[in-house]
Formats: sequence, structure tokens, C-alpha cells
Amino acid sequence: MSSVARFAWATLCFNVSAVLWGAFVRATGSGAGCGNKWPACSGSILGAGARIQTIIEFTHRMTSAVALLMVATLVLWCWRATPKGNWARYSAVLATAFLANEALLGAALVLFGHVARDQSGGRTLFLCLHFGNTLLLLGTLALTAAWLQSGGGNFKFVQKSTEVSAVIVGLLAVLAIGMTGTVAALGDTLFPATSLRASVLQDFTADSPGLLHFRLLHPVLAVIAGTYVIWVVLKNSSRRMCQARAAMALIILLFTEIGIGMLNVLLLAPVWLQILHLLVADTIWISLVLASAALIVERPYELEIRADSVWEQQAVTQEARAVR
Repeated sequence: MSSVARFAWATLCFNVSAVLWGAFVRATGSGAGCGNKWPACSGSILGAGARIQTIIEFTHRMTSAVALLMVATLVLWCWRATPKGNWARYSAVLATAFLANEALLGAALVLFGHVARDQSGGRTLFLCLHFGNTLLLLGTLALTAAWLQSGGGNFKFVQKSTEVSAVIVGLLAVLAIGMTGTVAALGDTLFPATSLRASVLQDFTADSPGLLHFRLLHPVLAVIAGTYVIWVVLKNSSRRMCQARAAMALIILLFTEIGIGMLNVLLLAPVWLQILHLLVADTIWISLVLASAALIVERPYELEIRADSVWEQQAVTQEARAVR
């Protein structure tokens, strides 16, 4: 693996850790730790007077700044290490754009006061946009690292419009499901339940906040994500052995995520389990993006080889019919 590919994977891993820390900020109610200032922090982070919420929020801002620096470095390195037309260049540029948008959305949450105990619809909207942008960021970083590792980044879309459309719709559906997961996590933070029975009643009681009713969509829509994952696994299982193994790993991750989600409900959503749930979700998303890309993009010479194979198979069939 080249040095730039290693750095790309390291950048992806660091961004995942920054995302997890951001979830920790939300779960602990530390979003207002630095007041309504951004990027400056109005609270003290050193000494006896420092508050834990301020330290948590300031640390998140610092990790986000490091992530931005790493992604910017990756873009420059990609353009120096890859030839013209390499797709890794463009995915790295997209990652930079998504990360810049991530910072702007995070700033909006702070400046508009959509932190701490805020229950407004604006906070729900911004959180959904924020997490959707996060998934797009992780997806483009994963593609950049994978294409750099493969040593070649010149691809073409396969000539199967139905399959390409199915992949795009499936990924968008999974993206939307991730957003509903953010809403569910926000509901767990703002309205913590004291027991499993109380948690269920919160969801179905008519006078409960709308945020709690909305979180019911997450497990229902997750079935769509599971269906798409299984479809991707079945499509990849007939490909190369490495793709088949990655597809089976995706199935394992899917059932692990379902188990963690059920445990999250039973244990009343402790912070550590919310973070673990998000980690597995991010891993599934990254694996799903790479598996989906393997279905719809191929190098030009692979397409030629496949066409030659089809032509040879047809020639053999015609010759066999002539003999008969």
C-alpha cells in the first residue's frame, strides 16, 4: 500500500473518531459548553474552574480542526501522487467540501442555540442535515482510500442502468434511515426514561412530545436498510472471493447492529452503548459504500475482459449448435 493510501485510511479513521466524539457531546448535553460562540470558546478549559462540558465541547472542536487539516492534506497529496483523471482526486475534493459543510452545520447548531436541552424543530432539522452530511463525508473518504489502495483510479460505470439506479436509491434510503437514527438518539437524550415500560409508554402516549413519536420510524425504516444490505451481499457473493468475504462481513455487521439496537432499548440507551451503536452504523455505511461502488464501477480493461468473455461464450454456444 502506498503512503498516500495509508494516510487516506488514517484520515478516515480519525474522522470516524471525531464523529463518535461529536455524538458524545450530544449525549452528555455538552453542546453549550463553549457558550454561543464559535469557533472561539467562552468557557475556561484549564484550571480548577474548568467545567467538564466545556472541556468536552472544546475537545470536539479541536478534533474537528485536526480532521479538516488532514483532509486538506489528503487533497494536496492526492493531486501530487495521482495522474490526471484519477477518481481519487475528485472524491478527496468532495470530502473536503463535505467537511467544510460539516463545520458550518456545527457552527449553526451552536450559534442558533440548538444545543443542550433545546427541543425545537430547528434542532431536529439541523441534526438530520449534519448527520447526513457526516455519512457523505465518510463515504467519500472511504472511496478515496480504497481507490488509492487499488493503485488505479480510472473507472467507468457498468452498462446496467437498473443496477446503478438501485444502488443510488438504496444508498439514499440508508442515508435517510441514518438521519432518523439521529432523531431517535436526540429523543433518548432529551427525554430519558426511568424504565423500559416508561420508555414504551413515552412512544405511544398521545400527549408525548412529537420527537418521541418520530423516533418510532427508525426501527421500522431500518428494515429497508437490511433489505438493501442483503441485496448487495447477494450481488457481490458471485464476484471475486475478496468481495464475497466483504459481503459476508457486512451481514455480520448488520445483525450485530440489530442486536446492539435492541440492547440499547432494553438498557434505556446508556451513553456508551449509543456510541457503540453509532460506531457499528458508521462501519456498515462505509462497507456498504465500498460494496456498492464495486457493483457499479469498474476499470475499463475489466469491462473489455468481461465483454471478451461474453463473446467467447456466445461463440462456443453457436459452435455447439452447429455441431448438433
